[in-house]
Amino acid sequence: MLHGVINIYKEPGFTSHDVVAKLRGILRQKKIGHTGTLDPAAEGVLPVCLGQGTRLCDMLTDKTKTYEAVLLLGRETDTQDTTGQTLAEYPVEVTEEEVRRQAASFIGEYDQVPPMYSALKVDGKKLYELARAGREVERQARRVQILALSVDWVELPRVGLTVTCSKGTYIRTLCYDLGRALGCGGCMEHLKRTQVERFRWEDSLTLSQIQAIRDEEGLEGLERLVIPIEQMFDGPQAVASPEGDKLVRNGNPVTEADFAYWMAEEDLDGSAKGDPAEPAAAPKVRLPRTGLIRVYSSSREFLGVYQYDQSRGWWKPKKMFPRET
Repeated sequence: MLHGVINIYKEPGFTSHDVVAKLRGILRQKKIGHTGTLDPAAEGVLPVCLGQGTRLCDMLTDKTKTYEAVLLLGRETDTQDTTGQTLAEYPVEVTEEEVRRQAASFIGEYDQVPPMYSALKVDGKKLYELARAGREVERQARRVQILALSVDWVELPRVGLTVTCSKGTYIRTLCYDLGRALGCGGCMEHLKRTQVERFRWEDSLTLSQIQAIRDEEGLEGLERLVIPIEQMFDGPQAVASPEGDKLVRNGNPVTEADFAYWMAEEDLDGSAKGDPAEPAAAPKVRLPRTGLIRVYSSSREFLGVYQYDQSRGWWKPKKMFPRET
């Protein structure tokens, strides 16, 4: 079984669940999960977690994301993109300067009302299920953050946008809101997710590319595509002493006394890694009281990430990745 994260390029026409289902067949393993849906018509980066890596799904879902979108002004639809039914059409009489000014006004935090065609639940029902049944319900606005928004080109009625945003942001709704702010309505015509955390579209692979590698190179070829779980975290590596092994393997809180040695990120290349059998060969730095540390058994098996508990004066598990048998 493969464990870690693989960078998939989701092509238009596939749902995120389609990608997971097809990947299960290609990799011949069941334990696979994605890190946040993309609409079927959208394309782009979809990190997929494998094996023990599925425990990373919630952590990656929380990461900021970057998109390239095409806004079509003058039309509003029930889905807030061009796949939906047209609700209204308006003349587009805005200038490029007005488009750029209004787009810039969305940078920062703003309250966004989720679209009806979304997977959010109200009273146990997904909004898109209610929408397909002809029902519209009141949705509470949610605070989202637009970290960066650039207007890349303007060819009215179309506008090219690049958006970096917090989790939970709907780019379709941003297009709708921008169209409303411009007084002519708008909807999203195209969406491409270009980055999720460290995963970039330039490095992603389509399902057909992954299948070709499996057919030509087998499991070894697939393994080189997967980012190991421990590499998804920064910060020092803390290696347990033989006496501390039981504590860390069971996910118990630990103190510095339970580690044989630890290494800072900048010390991890080459000979600075040291030998687990010779702790004195490894550099020792003060373990940070903020952020995460990567914890290993005395035999250098990655076990999970810990964070410092100021009130107790020890490190406790944030997320464990127990060995699967």
